[in-house]
Amino acid sequence: MARAAQLQPREQPLHLRQVLDLLVADGMIKPEQARPVAAAPRPERDATHPLVIVARCEWQSLKPPSRKLTVEALVQWLAARTGLPYLRIDPLAVDVAQATAMVPYAYAARANILPIRMTATEAVIATGDPFQRDWERDLKPILKRNIKRVLADPLEIRRYLVEFYALANSVKAGEELHGRPTLPGVQNLEQLMELGRAGKLDANDSHVVNIVDWLLQYAFNQRASDIHLEPRREQGNIRFRIDGVLHDVYQIPAGVMGAVTSRLKILARMDLAEKRRPQDGRIKTRAPDGREVELRVSSLPTAFGEKLVLRIFDPEVFARDFGELGFSAADTARWEAMIREPNGIVLVTGPTGSGKTTTLYSTLKSLATPEVNVCTIEDPIELIEPSFNQMQVHPAIELSFAAGVRALLRQDPDIIMVGEIRDLETAEIAAQASLTGHLVLSTLHTNDAPAALTRLIDLGVPPYLMRATLLGVAAQRLVRKLCPHCRQPVELNPKRWRELIAGWPLPSPRTVNEAVGCLECRDTGYLGRIGIYEMMPMSRTVKELLVDGADYRKLRDAALKAGMMPLRVAGAEKVAAGLTSVDEVMKTTPSGAMGD
Repeated sequence: MARAAQLQPREQPLHLRQVLDLLVADGMIKPEQARPVAAAPRPERDATHPLVIVARCEWQSLKPPSRKLTVEALVQWLAARTGLPYLRIDPLAVDVAQATAMVPYAYAARANILPIRMTATEAVIATGDPFQRDWERDLKPILKRNIKRVLADPLEIRRYLVEFYALANSVKAGEELHGRPTLPGVQNLEQLMELGRAGKLDANDSHVVNIVDWLLQYAFNQRASDIHLEPRREQGNIRFRIDGVLHDVYQIPAGVMGAVTSRLKILARMDLAEKRRPQDGRIKTRAPDGREVELRVSSLPTAFGEKLVLRIFDPEVFARDFGELGFSAADTARWEAMIREPNGIVLVTGPTGSGKTTTLYSTLKSLATPEVNVCTIEDPIELIEPSFNQMQVHPAIELSFAAGVRALLRQDPDIIMVGEIRDLETAEIAAQASLTGHLVLSTLHTNDAPAALTRLIDLGVPPYLMRATLLGVAAQRLVRKLCPHCRQPVELNPKRWRELIAGWPLPSPRTVNEAVGCLECRDTGYLGRIGIYEMMPMSRTVKELLVDGADYRKLRDAALKAGMMPLRVAGAEKVAAGLTSVDEVMKTTPSGAMGD
């Protein structure tokens, strides 16, 4: 690789007039559009890529489908014209350690190329210039593999060239090429790794700071909801949860993982010396676009060190209206009827990660006007919200949910949110709060809405108290939305549809969409998530069934007869609307809960 680092690309690069002539020849633009751009004076050392210059003109293609000539559209056009494969760079699909080991940064930067992956017989390298090939002849004998060129967005090549190499040099044992650093400002990193292996790496070391900064910004860019740092014997794994699915991101040596963990604990104001018991903390930072983002940090002692999970909370996610969360018009009407009552209890149920917090916070934000006092008690506080008065449970000082609600009742509240009803004491104090004129919102961990009633009875809540206080229950799940860029309509399978609706009178659509997979969704076929809901207001029939030992099946049948739409049918509506797939709804919602 020393030879490659000293070589200079020699062939003529793609130039602006050449691009303009090709666009005119292909009927994409008119000659009179191209002339002033070609004639405009430019600085001698202007290194702006020709496709970027053309994209700045914001032209519409004259050829169908007449799309805007963005950099991406121009790269796709040039790839098709020159016969090269087009690549949309997906950083999650790139093995950064392997890619950066293929070509030195200095040479890759001069040649404007980005290594993507390498197999036993082939090296895939992205370029923004289909006509410059000196680097290919230089690298082939060194890599001892066939070179596969792919055409990519030159701006993305520049961006990821810096990101990938900066990350790799902050993590692995950096080495200097002929006495020069591989990146400007990055010195020899051999000591970094040695200290890491010895467990003596300082959490404030500049390279550790770089890794943490990259990790957070990368997670924001990738729409991650959680960051997992998992220590192992020889190395640590970094994974992101995106749309409910975990993705491997990077692997770093165990010693460096320890330093990264310590850095994050410092940022979260956690006890750095305590490694034997779980801890919680929070970090406030900014996303690349300037938005303020909060992260809830949780540590857990494991066999090979502390495992960290950082849950990312975007304040904007709680500013949505109910329709954006996934509520249908009927759901919204029922939910509004429950939460607009002056007093009573409203419950949201579902497993961990089903979106209960988002629903509750969005609801509270809609209710938190200057005329009302909204108080919450949580464990832990998910997101700091200025329009609420928030308190956190502290078992060590005997501040439980029940004790917290008692304290809140002396604070003249109008609306109280209890993070979770876990025991009889909390349930009874929440009921007493509702009886004294307060609206109480809380959560339970049950599979569906009627199960919340049997759960409360199991806790020991008297049925008469539930009949007097409970306004309704909403069960929910999150399903992945089909990627709008690649989803395809297919003929509906009648048998699968019958399984999905299980006798519910929901008309079957002619076609449904299915997941395909593309670069936009990282080949998963899904992009983002949306809620499905099971709304159960407390009807007279359901209240009459609330007696000691109330039967779950009877409660559910009564709720269904009163108009409650089951979770699976709510999901089927999303399928019929083309938002998600049958498989996704079947996988996410409980089976055998449709009624007789």
